Amino acid sequence: MDWTALSVSLRLSALTCLLLLPVGLWLGRALALSRFRGRALAEALVALPLVMPPTVLGFYLMQSFGVQAPFGAFWQSLTGGGLNFTFTGILLASLVANLPFAVQPIQRAFETIPPNLREAAWCSGLSPAQTLWRIELPLVWPGMVSALALTFAHTLGEFGVILMVGGAIDGETRTLAIAIYDRVQAFDESGAAVMSAMLLLVSFLTIGVVYGLAGRRRWRRG
Repeated sequence: MDWTALSVSLRLSALTCLLLLPVGLWLGRALALSRFRGRALAEALVALPLVMPPTVLGFYLMQSFGVQAPFGAFWQSLTGGGLNFTFTGILLASLVANLPFAVQPIQRAFETIPPNLREAAWCSGLSPAQTLWRIELPLVWPGMVSALALTFAHTLGEFGVILMVGGAIDGETRTLAIAIYDRVQAFDESGAAVMSAMLLLVSFLTIGVVYGLAGRRRWRRG
């Protein structure tokens, strides 16, 4: 087992979940409740990383993070360093690649809340912020857990985007998925099998959490 690569993967997955949760709540709620021209285009942009080949998405992100690109040049003027082949770079790439996994489950959860429930809360004297905190968030928490579980598992197994943006720098950008690829390239199939089993176990536990929550909601609804 490559514990250094596992540590990088876990750190990347945890930070991606932590940073995407507030974004998923804000964007998921806005897409669920708002009716505006261009909503379909906004939903398509959010879902785009789902259908783009990871290497293509990684290529465009690598180009955007380069010092010749406006965003990369702005980042370098701000921090004095570049983004490609750094942990910060793969973290930003991970945020983009996992955006639909964080937004869509939360959006679906907000869409299940009846509109008259919010109106009743407002008539009872609750402000919009109090309604969100005391009424909506307790109802959408299964969607939040699903979003976190899917984002964590997808980040843990992400390969193409991370390799394109970060390469395989040990202790910095070399994740467990890249370490498996390296072991296969070196004909170390037993080492690759151990690490693959670890990713398989995490993926199974993640899907178990998601399906467990869905079954619990169906049971409550009868």
